[in-house]
Amino acid sequence: MNRNALLFGFVALLYIATGFMQSWNTALAIFNMGLISAIMALGVNIQWGYAGLFNVGIMGFVALGGLATVLVSMPPVTAAWEAGGARMMAALAVGAATVAIGVLSYKRMKAGRRRTLAIVAIFAVGFVLYGMLFNPARNAIEAINPASTGYLGGLGLPILLSWPVGGLLAAAAAWLIGKTALGLRSDYLAIATLGIAEIIIAVLKNEDWLDRGVKNVVGLPRPVPWEVDLQQSAAFVERAASLGLDPTTASSLWVKLLYSGLFATVLVLMILLTQLALKSPWGRMMRAIRDNETAAEAMGKDVTRRHLQIFVLGSAICGIAGAMMTTLDGQFTPGTYQPLRFTFLIWVMVIVGGSGSNWGSVLGGFLIWWLWSQVEPIGGALMNLITMPLPAGSALKVHLLDSVQHIRLLTMGVVLLLVLRFSPRGLIPEK
Repeated sequence: MNRNALLFGFVALLYIATGFMQSWNTALAIFNMGLISAIMALGVNIQWGYAGLFNVGIMGFVALGGLATVLVSMPPVTAAWEAGGARMMAALAVGAATVAIGVLSYKRMKAGRRRTLAIVAIFAVGFVLYGMLFNPARNAIEAINPASTGYLGGLGLPILLSWPVGGLLAAAAAWLIGKTALGLRSDYLAIATLGIAEIIIAVLKNEDWLDRGVKNVVGLPRPVPWEVDLQQSAAFVERAASLGLDPTTASSLWVKLLYSGLFATVLVLMILLTQLALKSPWGRMMRAIRDNETAAEAMGKDVTRRHLQIFVLGSAICGIAGAMMTTLDGQFTPGTYQPLRFTFLIWVMVIVGGSGSNWGSVLGGFLIWWLWSQVEPIGGALMNLITMPLPAGSALKVHLLDSVQHIRLLTMGVVLLLVLRFSPRGLIPEK
């Protein structure tokens, strides 16, 4: 039998075993996050596997995707718009105009003291005007019922529209980052992307007028029914009873299955597009640039432009996945975006699955997310069994049981070392 099919079959058995041994609600919850993680891994694989771009700012692009759900789906806060919405839009317009005029002046004017003074004057005037408009607008907006709103809200559109918008937001940020950072060496590119991702998270945490900051936006609209509505439907309750399920369990399972269908559709579409791209002349060109930039440049390829192109595409996919994840959670919580979860773990998925292999990234996404979710409860059960002979209150027993919380990191490190030792190109290597 095909080795790849066996690997996917083994991972499928892990999820099925979770359903039988714990609950199908738990298995489906892990599966849904596995689908989203696989999409994130595909985005990183496009950047690293296709072009060799070392992006460790994944967290920032995922967070921008989450922000899109707020801006698109939440209803507008009318009182906040009346209090300071127009001034806030004017402030943002002044800020954008200042940057545009500064850049244009830099390009049009000859190098020298005159250009330097002109640019300094442009940004000084622009900064003062921006502050005069922004600060009063922000204070007015955040003063509107801060316990539940205190921000401008969104457009009140269906939340599914936020998925492509999340991709566009992440792509726009990636374009701005790429125009300045892609000329750097790989290690400097990594530092730059990590720093910019932290800046994005800092802005999302502190700009309450935009997304309530650390107060969080809860109650996001859903693309699927609410469980309580299903439980109040006589037809649904009757169907659940015919399957031997109580309405509460059946409604939870049905909602998770609907999410699975939506996420799986996006994943299949991404796999199809990335596979077609990989096998196209464009994909062969990108791998040629990755393997030898000097030779590619000698053949007339614009390496920097192609790097920017692939950086934007990969970041857009991460933005889409970020919007999907926030949709699943039903809330936007800027304080939860941590590099460990949204950068390091995604990189482990790509490396374990197989850098440059789309199917490997998908496999890595499902496998590593299952391990991340399950090794702690499994480790806790095993540690309880191991320490059972020790007397209650034993210092060693207490220490071992307290150490279970670190087993996730230990497991990720062990898995990564084993794969790099015995299958250095990943479980499904690039052909």
